Amino acid sequence: MPVISLKIDGLNAYYFVADVHLGLKVGNPQEREQYFIAFLEGLGADTAGLFLLGDIFDFWYEYKYVIPRGYTRVLGALARVVDRGIPVHFFPGNHDLWTFGYLEQELGIKVYRNPQYMQLDGKHFLLGHGHRMGHYPFKNRILHNMFHSRMLQRAFSWLHPRWAFALAGKWSAFNRGKGGAGYVFRGEEEPVYRYAAAFDKPVDYCIVGHLHTSARWPLPGGGELIVLEDWLSVGDGAGPVRGDIGVFGGTEQREVQVVKASVVVHPD
Repeated sequence: MPVISLKIDGLNAYYFVADVHLGLKVGNPQEREQYFIAFLEGLGADTAGLFLLGDIFDFWYEYKYVIPRGYTRVLGALARVVDRGIPVHFFPGNHDLWTFGYLEQELGIKVYRNPQYMQLDGKHFLLGHGHRMGHYPFKNRILHNMFHSRMLQRAFSWLHPRWAFALAGKWSAFNRGKGGAGYVFRGEEEPVYRYAAAFDKPVDYCIVGHLHTSARWPLPGGGELIVLEDWLSVGDGAGPVRGDIGVFGGTEQREVQVVKASVVVHPD
């Protein structure tokens, strides 16, 4: 099991993670899960909050009495984080949006259905997964609206979980297989940049995921857009998990640092 070293002595720290895509059979899924659990278990007593910014699970859908298999260790680690008194904030992404109470009721996680504007230690944050922040192409909007449709969600629930989860797994793998080369961040042309730049309140940091790349871009008024890279291994032998961890606090400058999971998580 990897171990993590993220302790920041004496000052509160907030952590931000996106796009772990647990369960996706790309690269080394077991290694990715181990890294993420090690990250959760390694959060120090100074941790003031953990923000999970979407697509933590490659697929999540709750039936009344059934949840997807395969996440037992991660769910246990998240429960232990909450039991330690660390607030955990979950922003559903386009892969794990179908949560209907399990995470809140069983684990004590706070779930946000929409982007949130909040103040952390005197700084103003705009937070979300990113897939519904801004004006995306028409086909993306249609797909996202379908996924958020209560009628279609009820229709999906009529499928037996065995077939529903298998269908979702094949769909996700198909879309990941079409991904091709890594995404190139387009700066001010990005919908999420325009969303943050036009926000009607001061923004010091807008932190999102979704784009599967790592980027930092200045916003009007002195703020900054931060895009966190996914935790996917590109493939066997391609190197360690490369995911981003955003860290705010622990320094007098009160700036957001972005570190790689492979830098702070090490095999024991």
